[in-house]
Amino acid sequence: MSKVVRSSKYRHVFAAQPKKEECYQNLKVTKSAWDSNYVAANTRYFGVIWDAAGGGSFAVIPHEASGKTTSVPLFNGHKSAVLDIAFHPFNENLVGSVSEDCNICIWGIPEGGLTESISTPLQTLSGHKRKVGTISFNPVADNVAATSSGDFLVKTWDVEQGKNLTTVEGHSDMITSCEWNHNGSQIVTTCKDKKARVFDPRTNSIVNEVVCHQGVKNSRAIFAKDKVITVGFSKTSERELNIYDPRAFATPLSSQVIDSASGLLMPFYDADNSILYLAGKGDGNIRYYELVDESPYIHFLSEFKSSTPQRGLCFLPKRCLNTSECEIARGLKVTPFTVEPISFRVPRKSDIFQDDIYPDTYAGEPSLTAEQWVSGSNAEPKTVSLAGGFVKKAPAAEFKPVIQVQEGPKNEKELREEYEKLKIRVAYLESEIVKKDAKIKELTN
Repeated sequence: MSKVVRSSKYRHVFAAQPKKEECYQNLKVTKSAWDSNYVAANTRYFGVIWDAAGGGSFAVIPHEASGKTTSVPLFNGHKSAVLDIAFHPFNENLVGSVSEDCNICIWGIPEGGLTESISTPLQTLSGHKRKVGTISFNPVADNVAATSSGDFLVKTWDVEQGKNLTTVEGHSDMITSCEWNHNGSQIVTTCKDKKARVFDPRTNSIVNEVVCHQGVKNSRAIFAKDKVITVGFSKTSERELNIYDPRAFATPLSSQVIDSASGLLMPFYDADNSILYLAGKGDGNIRYYELVDESPYIHFLSEFKSSTPQRGLCFLPKRCLNTSECEIARGLKVTPFTVEPISFRVPRKSDIFQDDIYPDTYAGEPSLTAEQWVSGSNAEPKTVSLAGGFVKKAPAAEFKPVIQVQEGPKNEKELREEYEKLKIRVAYLESEIVKKDAKIKELTN
């Protein structure tokens, strides 16, 4: 019998190894073991976490500055290692970073890029009690960001006003990933306790949670339209992918074993083309799948293979793709000393605009203010057509940070009250350490 081949316009998507001169060379990428992508990008720049001898720093480099780099100016204001970075979705000249020093910093990128290192951020947000591991900006509400920390909390912030908007409790261990849905109304997290959780941060409570992967290594979760995708490890250390419906979170719609490699998986979803990209840390390949609405919900398309293992990966916004060459995605692959652009294309002979593979895409313009979002309003992301090619956005509204001054105790009474609070906090943390030590002893016996 002849095998029926599934019809798909993305069945022949391919990617090629970039030329050496197209790569960004002589970079000093961080050696941190923290599970981060180490890289982020917008339409004008990409940022990569730097290997710093003291404190924490990261570089922001224009896309056109490919080739060998000599002297790279840095953002170097953190006192400890930088763990994650993210660009502001509506202002191309703003980037956020989080660090082991418990702070979230918002930095301004000078027009044209950095010419000298910058040590003073535009805004510093304090409130987490332990190292801050992730930062993610709301895709709809202006100046709203979510962070997760070793204090087991997810906080949302108005980065312009310098205010903590909401705090979500309910996690029982280290949070390993934290991502918004497409309209910024919900967040999905994964945690060292093996659970994935979905919640609206404005309600300050967990809506759904499920044990997504039984393995002890880190897992991650992202939204894919109205579904949740998790990647992690099984009890037998096989890499897995699960697809969930958040409305029926107890059982996955689909579950697949990827392979038995040991590297952590990094998932990226292209909502315009319904393509899921999976890259493993330490792997040289990037697999990609097409997601559909009926069982089995996911179909393998192909994979990009390379002999160079990746440490991290990110994808550029669709607005800066080359539509004349049918480029549907462009990733930046991080190795210890380079960043390599990987372009994914649909093979077509015509050079006219292909509207079937380029629906209206995310415009990078806010639909809500921070005040509207925190009061409960929801809105869909604004979209733009790519038919006219890349069009530079109008300048974003000026970022006017309001610096929040941390006032200490003003008299002896307030000082004593603060002292008692800190004593209680220390006692709590010591009891938590005793519990952890007992748990470790139990597991090792």
